[in-house]
Amino acid sequence: MKNLVSLLLAPLCVLFMSAPSLAEVRTEVVEYRQGETILEGYLAYDDEIAGKRPGILVVHAWKGLGKNEKERAKQLAELGYVAFAADIYGKGIRPQTTEEAAAQAKIYRSNRQLMRDRANAGLRVLQQHQLTIRDRLAAIGYCFGGGVVLELARSGAPTAGVVSFHGNLDTPNPKDARNIQGRVLVLHGADDPFVPDEQVVAFQQEMRRGNVDWQMVTYGGAVHSFTNASAGNDPSRGVAYNAEADKRSWAAMNRFFAEIFQ
Repeated sequence: MKNLVSLLLAPLCVLFMSAPSLAEVRTEVVEYRQGETILEGYLAYDDEIAGKRPGILVVHAWKGLGKNEKERAKQLAELGYVAFAADIYGKGIRPQTTEEAAAQAKIYRSNRQLMRDRANAGLRVLQQHQLTIRDRLAAIGYCFGGGVVLELARSGAPTAGVVSFHGNLDTPNPKDARNIQGRVLVLHGADDPFVPDEQVVAFQQEMRRGNVDWQMVTYGGAVHSFTNASAGNDPSRGVAYNAEADKRSWAAMNRFFAEIFQ
């Protein structure tokens, strides 16, 4: 019997011994500053990957840095990037209601220089991390954050590319598109009521006049927040999750990164 058990267990032992160790994503809360303001971001990277790698900045939606952005940072780490989810609002400022979120977002939407400064502060944290290849950076943002990464690009930040997921496209400084150093990818819900057609047309004209290398992918049937699973499933509200658009937009982002980090 003992010999029989040994024979049965032997293949399992070989299987476990030959299986590769599972990679582990390391995460940490990072406190940093922009001027006198204390900010609190979230860093993620895969500790099984040897050497340096490109860095991706993640910018939150209008309720501040939360679960969704942290999950996206971890997903990016699993793909082999150093990911840093920035904090635009400041440590401890995490709106709980739509009214509070609107008030916070308005501060930065009405002061684009401050918005740019906060985004660049997060980019510097990412750039200075020991695992980041300093000249291989990109940024992605959701809703409010989509507008932020576009302003980051307009500021002349050293990014190879930025990706906006259902973000605001407007800017008071359209001529600043000439400052954009990298490429731009906008992933947009075709039925998003918060980004009217006039804003889309103005953005496209801005990109053309700025001679930017840009792409815009529009998802039919998708409204605002189509990547956010907690947004509900009622498009008539103007805000809803769309699983197909979420999957397709993430794949589009991956293709974009493969192109800019080839």
